[in-house]
Amino acid sequence: MNTDLSNYRKSYSKDELTLKDSPDNPMELFRNWFHDVDKNFPEDETNAMTVSTIGLDGYPKSRIVLLKRFTYEGFIFFTNYDSEKGIAIANNPNVCLSFFWAGAERQIIIKGKAEKIAENLSDGYFESRPRGSQLGALVSKQSSVIPNRAFLEEELNKLEKKHEGKEIDRPQFWGGYIVKPFEVEFWQGRPNRLHDRVRYAADSEGLWIKNRLSP
Repeated sequence: MNTDLSNYRKSYSKDELTLKDSPDNPMELFRNWFHDVDKNFPEDETNAMTVSTIGLDGYPKSRIVLLKRFTYEGFIFFTNYDSEKGIAIANNPNVCLSFFWAGAERQIIIKGKAEKIAENLSDGYFESRPRGSQLGALVSKQSSVIPNRAFLEEELNKLEKKHEGKEIDRPQFWGGYIVKPFEVEFWQGRPNRLHDRVRYAADSEGLWIKNRLSP
């Protein structure tokens, strides 16, 4: 198979990003971009982000997860701690997050360290989830091999009966991570592939230094 994609081209011209108009803290720019995309480009799943980890086999692996909260401290998502990504993070907490918002012609790349959030915060989010999602977290031994779809559905039926009329407690193998950034790069598509790129990097004292990068 030989598929030539050399003629796939798009001109980017919707916005610009300048160094002087960028705030001093990257989380402020993230917040502004996030809300702008969420409001003006509803076709994009705004909080969908790629999480890249380094596996025990030494290879990077990327997958899409949903951002559930962001603060000045970092970015929070939830997953199974015993999953492939959870095991990778336990072994090497250095991760990369990325957002790509095609409608706005923007992407953000974040380098940071992941750590588990406090258990009470994971409890609170788990309680807020729909009951079906709570049961789904219980039934899924994420990343493990299963025989077929019917196996999952049978296990779910068993759990539904077991927990009928009862509250569902958060399993200890499921919870949140916060990724605390030390580098954040913002990318705005521009004509002729001369894209605007602004990178924020934290210095030894935690202060943000920003620079414009060549496209």
